[in-house]
Amino acid sequence: MQRIDHVLPWSTLGSERRLSVFRFGHGERKAYIQASLHADELPGMRTAWELKKRLTELEAQGLLKGVIELVPVANPMGLGQLLQGSHQGRFEFGSGRNFNRDFCELSGPVAERLNGQLGDDPHANIQLIRQAMADVLADLPPAQSQLQGMQRVLLSHACTADVVLDLHCDAEAALHMYALPQHWPQWRSLAAHLGMSVGLLAEDSGGSSFDEACSLPWLRLSRTFPEAAIPLACLATTLELGGQADTGKDDAEAHAAGILAFLAEQGLIGGDWPQPEREACEGMPFEGTELLYAPHPGVVTFLRPAGAWVEVGEPLFEVIDPLSDQVSIVCTQTAGVVYAIERLRYAQPGFWLAKVAGRTALRHGRLLSD
Repeated sequence: MQRIDHVLPWSTLGSERRLSVFRFGHGERKAYIQASLHADELPGMRTAWELKKRLTELEAQGLLKGVIELVPVANPMGLGQLLQGSHQGRFEFGSGRNFNRDFCELSGPVAERLNGQLGDDPHANIQLIRQAMADVLADLPPAQSQLQGMQRVLLSHACTADVVLDLHCDAEAALHMYALPQHWPQWRSLAAHLGMSVGLLAEDSGGSSFDEACSLPWLRLSRTFPEAAIPLACLATTLELGGQADTGKDDAEAHAAGILAFLAEQGLIGGDWPQPEREACEGMPFEGTELLYAPHPGVVTFLRPAGAWVEVGEPLFEVIDPLSDQVSIVCTQTAGVVYAIERLRYAQPGFWLAKVAGRTALRHGRLLSD
């Protein structure tokens, strides 16, 4: 195992933050795994520690057939953001920016560098594109903030990987994942290994999140240069490992085992690994997600749990105003999987309380909420 420590720029005087990458194995193919980019989403960090232990063992046994880079703490900035004892790891305090938005868009500058150089050899094209991505990031002017510097370090490690896993969680949630629809056939096995409830599929969900900053440039380049053989060579996904409180040992071990079994199927790990015990979940359009809101303030009681299938018109939660005795029952307008519910139980204007993944497109444009 090799440990690589990156000193982040723009630390306050008298302090320093480091981003640590643990590199296992060697070879041409590579997987990259990071956890808790939203720093208050800790199930991924707990799973990453299980992965770190297992990868150390696998490397000692000579079973790694490629490089696996692991970043257990992808956001040292957000880990220190506490407000009156409450962890605030989704947005950077100074700028208010979401830590998982506005990653560098690579397809445009890479296309400018490689115009006229890509041909009919897919392997050669992959090498050219990955080198160009690394060069584009290296040639950027100095980072103007610690957040920008941190995002560049993360992307510089991930952009040369064949497989990228970004480990997150939701408030209270069933396991689910985000990916390009073109990649869903390849992700079905991982979804089955992990027991995912739904795959949310979109080519561009808006906001330039980390996984799409890794995978989407390949799709865009293949369309910019249709005459060239450009595979969608970066299989990247966001894995939502349940809810924020789901940091139990059994869950973390199961998630790590499923991830390693999938990496073995991808040819990155040797040895005997079990087949999935479950069938893969359904992949649904991210545009088919219904966000449900309260019609007025009040205390919220959920009537269906995360992971449940609901039909159109089915009651999902009730909102109670104990002063006026107003009670509102909020029902779904789409059939699908309840994949996330809000952990707070007081309804506020403009804040979603539940998300349902359906099969029919309901929304267009920017799909990600901040």
